[in-house]
Amino acid sequence: MVDVVVVGAGQAGLSSAYHLRRSGYEPERDFVVLDHAPRPGGAWQFRWPSLTFGKVHGMHELPGMELTDADPDRPSAEVVGEYFDAYERAFDLRVRRPVDVTAVREGSDGRLLVETDDGAWSARALINATGTWDRPFWPRYPGQETFRGRQLHTAQYPGPEEFAGRHVVVVGGGASGTQHLMEIAAYAAATTWVTRRPPVFREGPFTEEFGRAVVALVDERVRQGLPPRSVVSVTGLPLNDAIRQGLADGVLDRRPMFDRITPDGVEWADGQRVEADVILWATGFRAAIDHLAPLRLREPGGGIRVEGTRVVADPRIHLVGYGPSASTIGANRAGRAAVRDIRRLTATSPATV
Repeated sequence: MVDVVVVGAGQAGLSSAYHLRRSGYEPERDFVVLDHAPRPGGAWQFRWPSLTFGKVHGMHELPGMELTDADPDRPSAEVVGEYFDAYERAFDLRVRRPVDVTAVREGSDGRLLVETDDGAWSARALINATGTWDRPFWPRYPGQETFRGRQLHTAQYPGPEEFAGRHVVVVGGGASGTQHLMEIAAYAAATTWVTRRPPVFREGPFTEEFGRAVVALVDERVRQGLPPRSVVSVTGLPLNDAIRQGLADGVLDRRPMFDRITPDGVEWADGQRVEADVILWATGFRAAIDHLAPLRLREPGGGIRVEGTRVVADPRIHLVGYGPSASTIGANRAGRAAVRDIRRLTATSPATV
């Protein structure tokens, strides 16, 4: 029995735990952090080895502890994993892992019952910081099950070497899709890039004013109870040196989305075909919130209506790292805001049952 359960120990979860600690909550006594991953690092620990720290865009430090002297040539999974591990120890957050949260449902006396594969917790409030990595989105296209080659998602991406000599179709216009494509092109026999919409490349600095406008657009969707869009879908892709080179080399030569998948490749409605050994779906992720289903929080629009971090339908639940707080800096701020709201909630509700 605790005041707060934090689900997830990535950027959002650790930030929330830090602010709980700063507000006087004691780990294990007043709050507990549950993480399904085998070790510190959040979703970063599952990233492909070729994603070095120097290629990471927009990684913001956790509150209260700088990330210093990181080698840009080391895999980001190692750099961030070690940083998160040091952070957990520095602030004595006592993360419990691996623990899978299977369901959150109504408990007794106004409390929440958090069910896990390692027992159940009774809590007055819950900070959900589960991110999206566990919910890769796989679009469905006619003929998909007939494809004789290999299909995989960004979540399974092993690095470019495995695609040597292959004909690879990369699906998706986000940052992961372009990174995969430019890496694979050096090894593959041929690459084809397809996206649903023409990619938008953005020049110029990412200013604070532009950032606020982007967050406001994403925030408006979750306020309406619609599924959140990714931040990059609003910002576009930064036109950096690597992207410019990819465009100049013809690697980033985008084609519109195909209409069907054949046993040997993909096909468009006008009869054009491309042979493929591999289809790599860089098609993003969805919020990993199925464990909240027993609380019936979804709105008719398919999302959960959130104001700030607080779920409108149930103020005991806070979603951190969801919608406008999905960026690393957004997760830091959202963790602080969630704890502020939870302090008010627990101050006006019974402390014991």
